[in-house]
Amino acid sequence: MSRFRGVGRARGPIPSPNIWHWPHIYEVENRAQDVDGVVFRALAEVADWHGRDVLDVGCGAGFHLPVFAEAARSVVGVEPHPPLVAAARERVAGRASVTVLEGSAESVPLPDASVDVVHARTAYFFGPGCGPGILEAMRVLRPGGVLAIVDLDATVAPYGQWMRADLPRYDPAAVESFFAAQGFAMRRIRTRWEFEDREALRAVLGIEFTARTAARAFVETPGLGLEVGYRIHTRSAPTGLIV
Repeated sequence: MSRFRGVGRARGPIPSPNIWHWPHIYEVENRAQDVDGVVFRALAEVADWHGRDVLDVGCGAGFHLPVFAEAARSVVGVEPHPPLVAAARERVAGRASVTVLEGSAESVPLPDASVDVVHARTAYFFGPGCGPGILEAMRVLRPGGVLAIVDLDATVAPYGQWMRADLPRYDPAAVESFFAAQGFAMRRIRTRWEFEDREALRAVLGIEFTARTAARAFVETPGLGLEVGYRIHTRSAPTGLIV
């Protein structure tokens, strides 16, 4: 998924170095992630999309759109990178309830109060600076709707250790404090990634980390699976005035 900087509409999204440059390997990564479905089960509890209208911000090549479409009334994917927009549209071709639009977290091409759930996965890593994107999500949410931001939990080893090795200034506590100050609740979950073979594992590590960290991560993962932590930040849109 694309990462959004959220510091002004003119600047737009930060190019995502993994899926923008290596979409085929990122597809392998998507298939390996959360093979037990822990993220979607947790999402269903905090942001139930059954029979509702869903917006997936930074939908990438649309990997998660069919999952939402199984139970949602409608699904809109928004993605800033034109090649990924095309790939997402191809993935959901024939699904009348799914639409893919070109846009960004800071400029969603939907009217006010038009969706019930906004889902953003691995799009808001850095917390501070994401305010415009959060405001835009709240704009398109109906009263009582939910914004659900799913991010990697860098406090959980081993993936979190590798992430912090490449991003020494990244402060998980500061990110969590930012979202808490914005009125978000947070839920931590742990998932299992499972790859078909070692070469798939090596390829995915190679697009997620620097060469040095990827080599370390490959050595530190002796099999085909690893545990990865996530945080789900949720915030509901106001339901109306308090009298």
